[in-house]
Amino acid sequence: MIRFGLLGCGRIAKRHSDLLGGNHIKGARLVAVCDADRARADAIATKFKVSAHNDLDAMLARDDIDAVAVLTPSGMHPQHAIACARAGKHVVVEKPMALRLQDADDMIRACDQAGVKLFVVKQNRFNVPIVKAREALDAGRFGKLVLGTVRVRWCRDQAYYDQDAWRGTWAQDGGVLTNQASHHVDMLEWFFGDVVSVHARSITALVKIETEDTAVATLKFRSGALGIIEATTAARPVDLEGSLSILGEKGTVEVGGFAMNQIRHWRFLNELPSDNEVIEKFSVNPPNVYGFGHQAYYQHVVECLADRGAALVDGLQGRKSLELISALYESIETGEEVSLRFMPRRSRLGVAS
Repeated sequence: MIRFGLLGCGRIAKRHSDLLGGNHIKGARLVAVCDADRARADAIATKFKVSAHNDLDAMLARDDIDAVAVLTPSGMHPQHAIACARAGKHVVVEKPMALRLQDADDMIRACDQAGVKLFVVKQNRFNVPIVKAREALDAGRFGKLVLGTVRVRWCRDQAYYDQDAWRGTWAQDGGVLTNQASHHVDMLEWFFGDVVSVHARSITALVKIETEDTAVATLKFRSGALGIIEATTAARPVDLEGSLSILGEKGTVEVGGFAMNQIRHWRFLNELPSDNEVIEKFSVNPPNVYGFGHQAYYQHVVECLADRGAALVDGLQGRKSLELISALYESIETGEEVSLRFMPRRSRLGVAS
């Protein structure tokens, strides 16, 4: 039994606590929660009959916690993840793992030195349609990859950003590319491989925040394929879609829905008998933009900890995604195409205004 503590009891904590506290993850149990706002911690603790803390050190001092899910604002992930590692706890950290590459490196190093595992939450990799698309990719059914696109058209109004002072800030959150679209950016890289260069633009269209609420970007992959990112939280009045399209010389797949959870298009030159059933059998409809991937993700974490297997999204994978996001911001600031690998010079991500 892997015993979990939750650090941070804000918006995303409901999803994590419902799974762990509701006994939906085989081999996992929620033991304690912690938040600087004691009322938030008490609310979740009462619901699942676990201990509440408003001091991290007190929670980390417990012997009955094996792993901690770090659900605090992104800018706080490094200090919290490192503290958990030094206390000998495995770390599950929400996306993005950090806002600066140096911080990501420090997190990886701290976990390595402590002998604990570092998992970065990328639950959409476990969405059923994404799993099927990845199987097709690994089987070579797409042939030469040509174009990959992601579209995040979500609604986040001023009230959303006003919930917490850290939202939409450079130091603690980043904008739509860092927060809402980080899963989709990761998905492009996961399917298409290493990125050679990026060119991006952004605006802050409809809300009063430091960072962007709308961005577009083009990517060039090492394979020669091209990519497009379209991301906005300025869709009104409701969420529209979170989609991924994969175009290759031998086939095309489009995964749509709110959270890359519905197969809209599945066609290959070399058809298989099972293709006719894919759209019907391997699409799911989640109740919100988080999808159903968190449950499969946590099951994967528990299995990795139980048999010391390799994580699908470890610290190095999380860093790779952050490097791409940082390059996008560097391009926004300079107006130039930015090559990977690079060191940020002008990107404001992770720096207080």
